[in-house]
Amino acid sequence: MAKLAFYHANPSRSATIRWMLEEIGAPYDVHRINLRDGDAQKPEFLALNPMGKVPVIVHDGVAISEVAAIATYLADAFPEAKLAPPIGDPRRGPYLKWMFFGPSCLEPCILETAFPRKESPPRSAAGFGSVDLTLDVTDAAIAAGKPWLLGEQFTAADIIIGATVRWGTLFKMMPERPHFADYVKHIEARPAFKRALALDAQ
Repeated sequence: MAKLAFYHANPSRSATIRWMLEEIGAPYDVHRINLRDGDAQKPEFLALNPMGKVPVIVHDGVAISEVAAIATYLADAFPEAKLAPPIGDPRRGPYLKWMFFGPSCLEPCILETAFPRKESPPRSAAGFGSVDLTLDVTDAAIAAGKPWLLGEQFTAADIIIGATVRWGTLFKMMPERPHFADYVKHIEARPAFKRALALDAQ
């Protein structure tokens, strides 16, 4: 039995963590959660995540939920994978910014586009500011990174942002922009991404 357990439902946001785990390369046990059958609402799962959501990992007996938190934890717990700048590295701040920009700005922005309200919230009330601003900032960062957000080094931030951009463009919830398309091509070429996709297709 691996020291790392992964509670996973496919399709769901936990596909991002499946990719992260494949990038790390450490052994992990998969516990499949059937959302339609209500597995995520059963007491044994709620004991791991009271929110009743996937993904969840358990590492050395500690349960961790929320995609960005899991990815941040795993990148630091497995430094040999080189998926995070170490503490003290000047790139650590921008790295962490993008780790949390994904779930706090980019994903809400995409959902705002996919499920528009009658009246958009005031810019000061929305954590992501505005849809156009969020997309423009993401586009500019991808364009400047070449090929990754931090330059030549692929990091967990590219997993968080990359998975979101791919999802948003795949389901036509984000505009088609050349930099987004190029970024997704780089993502889909990664062996770990291909392995994760193949495992979930089985």
